[in-house]
Amino acid sequence: MPQLNIADWPPQLIWLAITFIALFIVITRFAVPNIGGAILARRAVIEGDLGAAQKLKDETETAVASYERELAEARGRAHAIAQEARARLTGETDRERAKVDSELNAKIAAAEKQVMQARDKALASAEDLAAEIAADIVSELTGSSVSKADAASAVARAGGG
Repeated sequence: MPQLNIADWPPQLIWLAITFIALFIVITRFAVPNIGGAILARRAVIEGDLGAAQKLKDETETAVASYERELAEARGRAHAIAQEARARLTGETDRERAKVDSELNAKIAAAEKQVMQARDKALASAEDLAAEIAADIVSELTGSSVSKADAASAVARAGGG
């Protein structure tokens, strides 16, 4: 094998050095700048994408914050409207209740007045009836006639009045 022959080593070392230097020059002058440029371009694209993603994230956070703020405001307005409606309905209910209470009180007072009148009428009628019955009983028992006025006064005295 010629590679193992020591006499052939100096030309092989020279060609190795020439090939290495040529390959080194080609790589440093052409390949590394192209690879470095590709890396820099890719880094720029990645940084641009990250910047765009951050911008979109910031916009999203702003939109979410705006949405939450508007939602809170809407809830506040809805709560205020509900309280206003509740207060209005409570006022209307109280007015209606007061009106119904006053009407009922008036009806109760009128009914009590009618009951009192009917009671007084019934008592007066009962006293007249009692006086007539007493007069009839006295005339049946004694055979003498008693006037209505005398019978009424006797019934009134017997009734405690």
